[in-house]
Amino acid sequence: MYTLHYAPDNASLIIRLVLDGAGVPYRTALVNRASRQQDSAAYRALNPTGLIPTLETPVGPISETGAILLWLSDAHHLGPGPADPDRPAFLKWLFFLSNTAHAELRQIFYPHQYAPADGHAAHLEIMSTRMLRHFALLDAAASQHPKLFAAGKPLGVYTIVLTRWATLYPVTGPRWLDLAAFPALEALAHAQEARVETPVVARAEGLGAHPFTRPEQPNPPEGSVL
Repeated sequence: MYTLHYAPDNASLIIRLVLDGAGVPYRTALVNRASRQQDSAAYRALNPTGLIPTLETPVGPISETGAILLWLSDAHHLGPGPADPDRPAFLKWLFFLSNTAHAELRQIFYPHQYAPADGHAAHLEIMSTRMLRHFALLDAAASQHPKLFAAGKPLGVYTIVLTRWATLYPVTGPRWLDLAAFPALEALAHAQEARVETPVVARAEGLGAHPFTRPEQPNPPEGSVL
């Protein structure tokens, strides 16, 4: 059995939804961010970066959201295999989500790591504009590859969780994402909420009744998301 080290509404949410959606058994281990447990020696031994999530497997711990999803996809046949003609598209969009979209959305969560205080408003304008272009690409990809971007599947879950966070953050900043502007992604949000695992995970992590179509801050709040 796997152990998923998680915190509510962190990137571990993506892994949790995929595991639950595929019926893969696992246990959870809460990483208490309020006490900086992610910086503890025990957690750093599993994941030297101190980021969340980490998935403990029989072959050792795996970190980095994209790497975990790729490993699970191959181990449990959740995505196209190496010989499948859809494999190149799957890899392209998985790496785009992980290396580009998620990494740049993170700059909106933590502007103090990327810009001086007097530049935060301009930084948000630049990064939100970039993210809207990324979501447009993902909307087109979801239309072109509906099986790859299906609800419950790695690419679909990763994409729709990013839209959740884009709707919520920055907490005190202007709202910059209108999901209705991206029809394929809006349909994906409804499809993910209709799956049986979504309300179970939402209750466990305090995400509200409509975590993707009408996102709310987690209750109780656990701080920013990655």
